[in-house]
Amino acid sequence: MEKLAINGGMPVREKKLYYGCQWIDESDVKAVSEVLTGPYITCGPKVSELEKELAKYCEAEYAVAVSNGTAALHCACIAAGLKEGDEVITTPLTFAASANCAFYVGAKPVFADINPETYNIDPKSIREHITEKTRAVVAVDFTGQSVEMEEIRAICDEYNLVLIEDAAHAIGTSYDGHKTGSLADMTCFSFHPVKTITSGEGGAITTNNKEYYKKLVLAHTHGITHDEDQMEEAPHEGIWYYEQISLGYNYRMTDFQAALLLSQLKKLDGFKQRRQEIVKRYNEAFSDLPEIIVQKEIAKSDTCRHLYIIRLDLEKLNCSRREFFDAMSAENVQCQIHYVPVYWFPYYSHRGYEKGLCPNAEEVYKGIMSIPLYPKLTDAEVEDTIHAVRKIVENYRKN
Repeated sequence: MEKLAINGGMPVREKKLYYGCQWIDESDVKAVSEVLTGPYITCGPKVSELEKELAKYCEAEYAVAVSNGTAALHCACIAAGLKEGDEVITTPLTFAASANCAFYVGAKPVFADINPETYNIDPKSIREHITEKTRAVVAVDFTGQSVEMEEIRAICDEYNLVLIEDAAHAIGTSYDGHKTGSLADMTCFSFHPVKTITSGEGGAITTNNKEYYKKLVLAHTHGITHDEDQMEEAPHEGIWYYEQISLGYNYRMTDFQAALLLSQLKKLDGFKQRRQEIVKRYNEAFSDLPEIIVQKEIAKSDTCRHLYIIRLDLEKLNCSRREFFDAMSAENVQCQIHYVPVYWFPYYSHRGYEKGLCPNAEEVYKGIMSIPLYPKLTDAEVEDTIHAVRKIVENYRKN
């Protein structure tokens, strides 16, 4: 048995490997440089070009590019007309923004539990949490796997709820042959550097609903419009004239960010293929380890995985998750935890949310950690990661 690096043994790797990393090549640099040396670095034509291409890729009618994924969720809640007294059902196993967006508009997030095998929000739990105040569902495609869209769509239609899909992890994923971004009332994306494609920071919302689209445009640009059809004073005195017709925000994306994302979008299918290859290798490598539980996928999701999560069966190991996490770091494979259940945070506990609301999510959280997954990973780095996991399991395995 190999001695663990944390106990003085030789690490699996000399150089640290992290759980996520962007892949920027010369074509990306060139695309950004052309905008930076041109006449428009913001409020120019590249953002419109991006929105057109993103809508096309996602098989949606409209796309609105924004400054980040959180802004996308906020704008979607505004467009949905959510307000004080409304309730929004979401999952606790997500980044805080999936729930915070309800608070932004005065609504209340309500947490439904997850499926303990897929880690996505459970449609049965959604139904159990619907009240007369429920107005929307924010369904999160956790790790990139699509939620059970058919079931959730049916529930939302039955109760006249707005379905907002938080696809921050899921650009490139398809559900039952349809691209993520084409099925929900509004779908929100994030383009942070650890995501599958990046614009540095950035986000977008796609929709097939023209009225939602108009509201999204207003929400992300101060509530200001140049559209005469929406103005009260039309015809007006000149082309410089504009009106603020609602309260909006400055959530614009810059043109050089849009240029980077346009370049990255061309590589998305290749990135997806490489991520799927790595996921397949990990699944094979851990299939004979009873101490490691692998996330299951629904048949209808053709997943472009953002995160690869291993779940430790701590009853079969003589260590805590923290000890396993630290041992991985010592082997120079740096993991991350996704995520602390949202309602565990002080901000939520101070507002009356208590531990125990979602038993499945809390139980899954105890053992999960994300290991490296990104297209730039070499086969050798994938094998190093597998080696580290297996080495630690062998040292901590109960007899």
